[in-house]
Amino acid sequence: MSADYRPDFTFSDLVAGYVTRHDPARGVAELSTSDGRRIEIGYTNAAAEFLRNLGEPHADAGGQLAALLVPGQHLFAHGVFYPSRGGYEFDATRIVLTGPAAGRYSFEEGGWWPRQLGELARFYRNAQFGDGPLPDFADYRTQLRLSGEKSDHHVQETDTVSRLVYGMASAYHLSGDEDFLTVAERGTEYLREHMRFIDRDNDVVYWYHGIDVRDGVETKLFTSEFSDDYEAIPAYEQIYALVGPTQVYRITKDPRIAADVDGTLRLFQKFFRDEERGGYYSHIDPIHLSPHHESLRHNRSRKNWNSIGDHAPAYLVNLFLASGSKEHADLLEETFDLIVRHFPDPANPFVNERFHGDWTPDTSWGWQQDRAVVGHNLKIAWNLMRMQAIRPKVAYRHLALRLGRSMPRFGGDPQRHGWYDVLERTQGAGDSPHRFTWHDRKAWWQQEQAILAYQILAGHTGEEEFLRQARESSAFYNTFFLDHQEGGVYFNVLADGLPYLLGTERTKANHAMSLYHKAELAYLATVYQRLLLSREPLELWFRPRADAERTLRVSPDLLVPGTARLAQVEIEGSPWRDFDPQTMTVALPESTTDVTVRVRLEPTTPGTDH
Repeated sequence: MSADYRPDFTFSDLVAGYVTRHDPARGVAELSTSDGRRIEIGYTNAAAEFLRNLGEPHADAGGQLAALLVPGQHLFAHGVFYPSRGGYEFDATRIVLTGPAAGRYSFEEGGWWPRQLGELARFYRNAQFGDGPLPDFADYRTQLRLSGEKSDHHVQETDTVSRLVYGMASAYHLSGDEDFLTVAERGTEYLREHMRFIDRDNDVVYWYHGIDVRDGVETKLFTSEFSDDYEAIPAYEQIYALVGPTQVYRITKDPRIAADVDGTLRLFQKFFRDEERGGYYSHIDPIHLSPHHESLRHNRSRKNWNSIGDHAPAYLVNLFLASGSKEHADLLEETFDLIVRHFPDPANPFVNERFHGDWTPDTSWGWQQDRAVVGHNLKIAWNLMRMQAIRPKVAYRHLALRLGRSMPRFGGDPQRHGWYDVLERTQGAGDSPHRFTWHDRKAWWQQEQAILAYQILAGHTGEEEFLRQARESSAFYNTFFLDHQEGGVYFNVLADGLPYLLGTERTKANHAMSLYHKAELAYLATVYQRLLLSREPLELWFRPRADAERTLRVSPDLLVPGTARLAQVEIEGSPWRDFDPQTMTVALPESTTDVTVRVRLEPTTPGTDH
């Protein structure tokens, strides 16, 4: 662009910030953005509304807007920039207030996140199975259109079934709604009966990529059909096959699920693990089960974020919460030790995400090249802070804080809020920012990582800046990703929050999206908001089977000791007193039937660890 070029055209955009000054006579308010820039917005022709949750009606704020524009009020203003006197004037056309008053945020009050998860679970339950009493997973489809209508794609992918199971189990966990647990348990049975392979010779469990159910004939798909992993067995598909069943295991303690998870762990240890240099390879070939076979092509002898780090959030944290096993804690520690040892780059704000077998960074692989996925950096910060609760280390905390403090500058949007997708790790000349690789859109799952990362960072450190980032991230997600017309959550939005509805990103379910990330967000945002930030009680439901071990562990996440205590337990609606408040364990009665357990957790001392 020419150095003397001066844009002189109108354009629409979004501004997010806090009211600093208001002139009702002129119909103008001044906002301060996240990075402290000041901008005047004219609002005389703007429609104004309050933030609303899924399932809630439109809440008009136009009649009281002037009275609401007080200092500190947080809002989004979408409108038009007009060239004026060498600069621009901004006229808002839509204003969304994120709370009823300055300093109050709707998503922090009442049961916002549990209600959202309930709405999401009902959307997917009805889209996949209708409203009949017993869902039939033979009718499940990987791809759902924008409205929830099924596509004509007939491959049932194992990972997306598992992700749906996770969401349904989590919805039961927060609500006690039996229908959600029924869906989750029937989905788990379907995975075990149709998508699991027990290799008795090697004493391991594999999970098929999926099954093709075209014309009522079931065809197993052993290797991945996804272009990045075609004709290979990727570690991440085996990892995400466990995400749903493991969450069900937390709730029911079904010993059959535990056996499946143990068998898959043996698969990782026997065939994906690098015994010499540590970690797990990203792919193995389907014939020799080797990570080094030449048929793997660009995935030969490679490691990546998914094969190393995704074990923890996908299933391993939840497995440890259910089992309390030292073995599982050791695997978590090994995971995070590898992350802090190999992923950070002292010359770059973003971590390395792909590696050769000897741990040298791979900056030439496929689409990623030398590029950063913003959400992976935030995901690492979030999960390092979780791990601090059970095996605290200076290195874990140091990297989490480093990423938490640097990501807003490099991966966040200070004018509009929200988080970008993929950026070039190498900056351009001079002060040029890290460039977008393809676009400046924002994906739903990366907003989740930001919200959870900054909630837990705020809860553990007490730093106001982390709390502000958590709130701004939550505000953007809840304002722009919730589909109030059709239901569910949009896959991607443009930088200004408008839904991006083209191609795969027009769908509500596909290879990448089911009910995992948005359910995980709703569940853990509830946990962190209540126990770490608002200091409020939390209730959870469990339904241990008759053949389950008789110790039920009910901690909702990895929590710093002393953060919360188990205050009350009910079994089948009656008070139960055989529990340990500090370890948050319940001694279950012997029973010939499954029992419903309702627990109440209460915050104790603030969970900061300065």
